[in-house]
Amino acid sequence: MSKLRKWLFSGLLVLVPLIITLWVIEWVVSTLDKSLAILPKAWQPDQYLGLHIPGLGVVFALVVVLTIGALASNFIGRQLVTWWHALLHRIPVVRSIYSGVKQVSDTLFSEKGNAFRKAVLVQFPREGMWTIGFLTGKPGGELVQHLGSEHISLYVPTTPNPTGGYFVMVKASDCIELDMSVDEALTYVVSMGVIVPGAHGPSAQAATPNTLS
Repeated sequence: MSKLRKWLFSGLLVLVPLIITLWVIEWVVSTLDKSLAILPKAWQPDQYLGLHIPGLGVVFALVVVLTIGALASNFIGRQLVTWWHALLHRIPVVRSIYSGVKQVSDTLFSEKGNAFRKAVLVQFPREGMWTIGFLTGKPGGELVQHLGSEHISLYVPTTPNPTGGYFVMVKASDCIELDMSVDEALTYVVSMGVIVPGAHGPSAQAATPNTLS
């Protein structure tokens, strides 16, 4: 029985990551394939090819995103985007939703921002307990008057699902910047500490905390 149990767990270790990976890829491809529906019916590949080819929607979505990015990068495109933003900000209900989503997306995807580009060690949820957090920026507005300029904003993910977590504001001096990539830190969180980053580790940083301010 012990050998059968060993074989069972060995098989699960091989199959479960593969099945989940294939399921995620299938979900992404099938979802993006639906983007072809925005094309006129006569232009849809299924109509003139006579069969459905999975993945064409991925290529189409990539082309659309790159095209919009290229147009928005020139002077005329930036003006059009500015006018479009101004129009959306005039619509009462849409304005509140769009402005919030845009602020988050600008923080996450801006090349000039620092959101989720640094992983740190922080004592959470109490002193003496350490976890990994991700730098999202600095408190602003009225918060600076109460906290001061030495605080930073962190996202502390839960495990094994990092899409849920906590937003905390702590002093930069109370954090230890890790010499590991965000991908390595996320892998460490998702694996609940089982998969330890091999190239870099927090031990070299623990002796001398880095300044994040």
